[in-house]
Order: sequence, then structure tokens, then C-alpha cells
Amino acid sequence: MKVLITGNLGYVGCGLVKEFRTYYPNAEIIGFDRGYFAKYITSNKISPEAYLTTQHFGDVRDFPDHLLKDVDTVISLAAISNDPIGNKFEEVTLDINYRAAVEIARKAKKAGVKKYIFASSCSVYGAAGVEARTESSQLNPLTAYAKSKVYTEKELAELADNNFQITCHRFATACGMSDRLRLDLVLNDFVACAITSGEITILSDGTPWRPLINVLDMARAMRWSNERTSSEGGDYLVINTGSDEWNYMVKDLAFKIQTMLPDTRVSINENAQPDKRSYKVDFGLYKKLAPDHQPVYDLESSIRSLIDGLKGINFQIQSFRNSEFMRLNIINQLLNDGILNEQLRLI
Repeated sequence: MKVLITGNLGYVGCGLVKEFRTYYPNAEIIGFDRGYFAKYITSNKISPEAYLTTQHFGDVRDFPDHLLKDVDTVISLAAISNDPIGNKFEEVTLDINYRAAVEIARKAKKAGVKKYIFASSCSVYGAAGVEARTESSQLNPLTAYAKSKVYTEKELAELADNNFQITCHRFATACGMSDRLRLDLVLNDFVACAITSGEITILSDGTPWRPLINVLDMARAMRWSNERTSSEGGDYLVINTGSDEWNYMVKDLAFKIQTMLPDTRVSINENAQPDKRSYKVDFGLYKKLAPDHQPVYDLESSIRSLIDGLKGINFQIQSFRNSEFMRLNIINQLLNDGILNEQLRLI
């Protein structure tokens, strides 16, 4: 088996590479990444790239066709990964997250690749009210990031056939410890606040709904899509990926952390305007199609992994929102240092 992963040098890629190496010990696993975040390793263990066969550096907007030779599966993780960066670089977000992803899929199909796995997002549902969204629910993307996922899914649907199987995972919001930890994710941010300042401040009224999934369970899900047959969902499958038990109000996340770190204070802005990004998600289809690959990490174990992981690296940065743990800060520093231009290309 030969697998190529774009965007492997990020928060999700570390766990995915280890998952595939564990279950496919003889596979050829290739990474392709620009490397914006490569040096920000948050682990005292071996480099996550040690589990790869080969690492290539490059921009997905200029993806070299020859890397697809004899590849069985392409996994598309490469993306401008959150709303603050997407809001600042909207057109670049569409170029990387959408246009490049579709172009690589076209090249992969032409090269004879059999499977294409795309990391989409439940953020495509946007402001969705209290009714849990299914895969057939109306989409309401509110940000450049969410729109990029919708556009990509739509074009990928036209490429799928019985020789080119496509799976689009609409992942819940990622959380949990990683060898390249991000703290610009809601649960991770809250745990970091509790550890460094003893206080979690919720800027909204705390009532928006968020489905969550541990980053390691994301890897399990992509292993399932690498193994699934077309009798399990068809040649083209869009699937909400997470667990019904992981639909939480934002304030519930903070109070759960408080039970595990009892000295933590939680403050909520009761007078805040409602956050439009609120959605509950129905994960019934994923439970039906992938019963043996369901999430194994719950909220408590995910919080514990973050507490232990942050303490393990002696994390004490109270002003971490101004640090390299926030992806936008890294991008801004690369721009300020003259390493990237406004199109986020190397100078």
C-alpha cells in the first residue's frame, strides 16, 4: 500500500501518520507539506515524521504530478485551518483549501489513485439552530474556511466513480493533545487557560453548540475510509464524523474542565450577542457505516490528555494567545520576517 498525505505537518497529521504506520506497518507513507508549522513540536517523544517513509516539502498549489505514481490513497489535510486566518486571507484560503484540493484530486484520478479522502468540516452547517444536522441538511457556511469545504465537496462529487472512491469527512471540531498542538481550538484553549491562569473566560453567552472529536479519533475515521468498500457508503460519501454524545454547549466544556481542575474559575458574558456559529450534528450515519471505528476518546479523557500533555512540556505561557500555539501568530511572524508574501508563498 502506498499512501500520500498532504498537510501532514500539522495538528491532525501527526496522529494520522502514527495510526497508519501502526495498522499498516509495511505501507509506504509519504508526506507533502509546505512546512509552516513543522518546527512547532509539542512532545518530548520522537519526531512524528519518523513514522513516514518519505517527507516532501512543497505548496499544494504547485503539486508535482510525479508524486502520485503508484499511490493507492491520497488524504487531503492541507488547509488554511481556522477562521482567523481565513478571514485575513480569504482568497488564499480558497486557493489552498478548495482549488488545490480539487486539482490534486483530478491529478490523482488521472494517475490511477483508487481513493481520495478529504478532511471537510461540520462548520459547513454554520448557524443551524437546535435541530441536529444530518448530511442532507441545508448548508450555511459563514466563513471562508467553511465555504472552502462546501465548494470542494461539490466538485469532488463530480470526480467520483467506481475506480475513484471519494470520502469527505465532515469532522466535528478537533480537540486533544497532539505532537503539534494548536490552542486556537475551543477545548484546547479552555484547558490552557485553566492551567496557566486558573480562569476560563467565555466571551459569548456560552450557549452555542459545538460537536467535538478527539484528534486521534479523526485518524481512526480516516483509516476506516481507507478500508471501506463502495458497498459501505458508495463511490462518493459525505459523512458527519464524530459522536452524538460529543454535542456540547460551549459553557458545558468549561464546567467539565472545572470539575477536573477545581481551582478554575469560569466567567460567562451573559449579555453577549449570540454566536451565530452554533450547530448540533447527527452522527448516526457514521455509527451505522463504521461501527468498529467509533470514537474511543470521551470528553474527560481528552481533557486529561491535554492537562498531562501541557504539564509534560512544562507549559506556563499565560499569554499563549500571543504565542506560536495560535496558527495565525505563526503566519503573521513568517510574513513579518519576509519568509512569506501576502499569498502565503515562500519568498
